[in-house]
Formats: sequence, structure tokens, C-alpha cells
Amino acid sequence: MLPYVYRVTKYDPADRDAHGCYVGAEDTASDRGPAEAAYLRAVEAFAVDTGIDHLAVREPQVPSLAHFGVESPLDGFGLDGLFPTGPSGFLDGAEVPLDIGLALVRVMLRDSGAWCRLEVEDAFAVHVGWDQYLYIGSSRRCEEALARTRALGLFPERVDASPYDVEADGEDVQRPGDDEFWAGLRWAVASCRAGILEETYVEGASRWHRLTRDSVDAVRAGLAPRARLAVWPDLSSDIDAVLGALPTEGLVECVWQDEAGRLHSAIVDEDRYPELAARVAAAGAAALLPVYADERVPLFTAVLPDGDGVVRARWRTEPTPSDRNWAFLKTLNRGEIVTGTVTRIATFGVTFVDIGGFEAMINIPELSWRPIDHPSDVVAVGQEIRAEILDVDPIRERVSLSLKALHDDPMPSLTRLLGRTVLGHVTKIVPLGAFVRIEERENGFEGLVHNSELSGRDPDHPQLDVQVGDALPVKIVDIDLVRRRITLSHRQAISGSQDGTGLGT
Repeated sequence: MLPYVYRVTKYDPADRDAHGCYVGAEDTASDRGPAEAAYLRAVEAFAVDTGIDHLAVREPQVPSLAHFGVESPLDGFGLDGLFPTGPSGFLDGAEVPLDIGLALVRVMLRDSGAWCRLEVEDAFAVHVGWDQYLYIGSSRRCEEALARTRALGLFPERVDASPYDVEADGEDVQRPGDDEFWAGLRWAVASCRAGILEETYVEGASRWHRLTRDSVDAVRAGLAPRARLAVWPDLSSDIDAVLGALPTEGLVECVWQDEAGRLHSAIVDEDRYPELAARVAAAGAAALLPVYADERVPLFTAVLPDGDGVVRARWRTEPTPSDRNWAFLKTLNRGEIVTGTVTRIATFGVTFVDIGGFEAMINIPELSWRPIDHPSDVVAVGQEIRAEILDVDPIRERVSLSLKALHDDPMPSLTRLLGRTVLGHVTKIVPLGAFVRIEERENGFEGLVHNSELSGRDPDHPQLDVQVGDALPVKIVDIDLVRRRITLSHRQAISGSQDGTGLGT
């Protein structure tokens, strides 16, 4: 915040009532004459006194262009001829020389449509308010500018701050449109979640882009600096279904693609529905979007950073659930221990866990070191658990957890039994042989006895001779800790017994 801020007006402070409201005879509109010229000279005096010869355009605005029939973005609004590149140069962060800055002040004083803050970070600011109220801030006292302003017939008054200063949003969720965002967008397009991108390059003016796997990079390259982005589901080619979904009344926005591939948008009320339907009837694809803030929720949003990756745009997007997930995922790290509550167990076996409002998942192999048939053998819905984060995927918005990572692997302790014979129980018959549990516990480790190692059995039909539940002496031949495989042999166990070595424990 600048230390010296002045409200500069043409209104004599003596002409205010007890509530501070102006009651004098001055017109609240621009006279486009001496008073306007005085305002401009005052701004120039403060700029010179501060040592400023360039200003940055911040948070530019134009009246909303989203009404029916508007096809082109900026068209006039007092900006004609001010920028070398045309009105498209009216962008957040654009630096302009002082004379162009003064011309923009004139546009705002005349209420011509375009508005912005003109600033130099930590040094200078000019904000034009309603009814010809001008706020000038400086890092210096600007005594000469104050004297010059008074000599021009204006009234500078010291105030604590400009009412048009940007106030930081209390909810610090702002996703940058960086490489990670675009990787997520490509995935969303490839998975058919997303199809159109709304680019708000000036407050009140937007462009729409149709997204395909092949067009994402080209769309990114053509966006305006510091634009706000909102990603939406794709348009539908079923035009009849889209128009049939028009509400009975109220405002709605329609986005459609014409036969030439151009995108259009319009906000209409029920009186314009027939006109909209006539326009959209020949479209190749279209979609209806809600207009009201509590209903208008895109898939996810972002603000484009500058070339160095820093987001300097101060305007913010309204956080979506996906944006909040992104912000939460940025706080997580692999190897971190989290506490959560089991929310559900999917039919395909994945366990979902609420970790601070985000649903992470545990795949079956990560629930236990020991063999299990179903996640319910280890966890239950509503149970509070601790788990280790295996992976954080902000692109697909996934967090993988491991319950077993917090416990020691018991399998290495079995290596002491290598070469010994134990009495196990058959748990499963498979074409290759039989699985035998070698520990006296319900979820004990199991090993495979290959058909060729089922002594005295028909190698092609072991299931005829071995049944689930049978007690079977087996020798532990190998324990592969990497592939987590235990190899057993009934043939060698029998041979050892005949040699008099007996069963091990």
C-alpha cells in the first residue's frame, strides 16, 4: 500500500453535508473541457513528481460483451487508436507511456466503457472512481504536485487508501495455467471430460476455444497474457437435445460452433429463446451453460502466469471443487503419513479413504503384506487408519496410499525355514498345482506346489487327488522376496520323510 494517497476532485469540500455527501452545483459527469483537462494535468504532475514516465494497465474491464448478437470482442469503448496493436493491447500488465496513460484516464473520466487501474508497483497508482472521483497514490509526498493541483482549481485531500485498491481474496486458491495445468487439460480432453475453454482476457470480454487432442497446444499459444481460463465439458452435436434443454424462463448462455468451425456465445432470456434457436439450429455443436454464479461451475480454472512462470494477475477465478483438490494435493508429499477415515470399498476392491476432504485410494496389494481375499479382511467403512502416501498425481487428481508401508514385512522371517519340511493345508487348486498355507494362521503365507512336485499324483489331474483343506507335508524349496513367491515340494517332503528326517517346525 502506498504511503501517500490523495482523493482529487473538482468538488469543494465546503459543499458537503453532515454525512460527507457532495451537495454543490458541480456536474458529476465529465465536462470534456477545463475540468477534465485539470484532472489530466494533476495526474501528470503527480507522475512527474514521483519520477514516473510509464504506467501498467491492471485489471482492465469493458462492459460485458456476452449479450445476444455480439460476435467480436473489443470494439471501441474509447480505446480506438490508443494501442499500437489495437484494442487487443488493452491487457493486464501492459506497460504504456504516460501520455497513453493520461488518455486512458480521459476514457475513464468520460465513462466510455473501458476501465482499469493504472499503477507502478510500490511507487504510483491512479484510480478513477464514480462521479469524477480520482485517487492518486505515490511513494513520495509530491508537494509540488499538490500545489499544482490546487492551482488547477481541484481539491486534493489526503486519505488512508484508495477504495479501488485490490483486496486479497481470503480463500487462497488460485491455480496457475502452467505446464502442469496444461498436462491436466490434455488428459481431460483425451478422457472426454473436457472440450471447450473459456478465455477471459479482459473483464467482461471472453473468447471460446474448442479443444481436441491436436489443438490444445495451438490454443495455448494464442491466449492473451494473464487471461483467466475456465474449462468446460465438450459441445454436443445433438442440437435438438441442447435446444430442448432450454429452461422455461431465466438467463442462459449458449455456446455453439458454426459450420465454418467458429465458436460463438450469447446470453439470452426467455424473450430471446426463439431467436437463439434460429441461430443455433444450423450449428454443428452447441452447449447450454448456467449464468448465475452459484450454478456456473466449470470443471477447473486457472490464470495464465507471466513468461517466467509467476502469476502476477491479481484477478482470480472462482475456485471449483477440482481447483480445491489441486490446492490440497500441492500440500501432500510422497512418504508422508496421513490419517483418514475409510469411506467405501469399491466392488473392484479399491479402498477409499477421506484425508481432509479428499478421497484417496488404497489398492488391495497395499493393504497388507499377507495374502487377503477382500479389503474387508483388513479395514471397515468408518474405520480411522494411518497410511503412507505412495504417490500424488495432480493431473488425474489421485492420491495412492499404503497401509502396509507402516508395518514390517513378515515374509523375510520365513527364510529361516528354507529347506525344512512343514505340514500345511491346501487352500486352492490351480491348473499348475496346489497352493498350501505354511503358517498356522488364517492369513498365513502360501506357497505353490507344482504338479511335478506332487509326489505319487497324476501330474495332469492333481485336483483329483488333492482337495482344499487337505493337510499336506511340503518342503520349502525357495522364498523369492522380490516377486513374493514361495516354492514348495511335496515330493521332496516325502523323500525326506522316507530318509528319516521327518517334518520340520
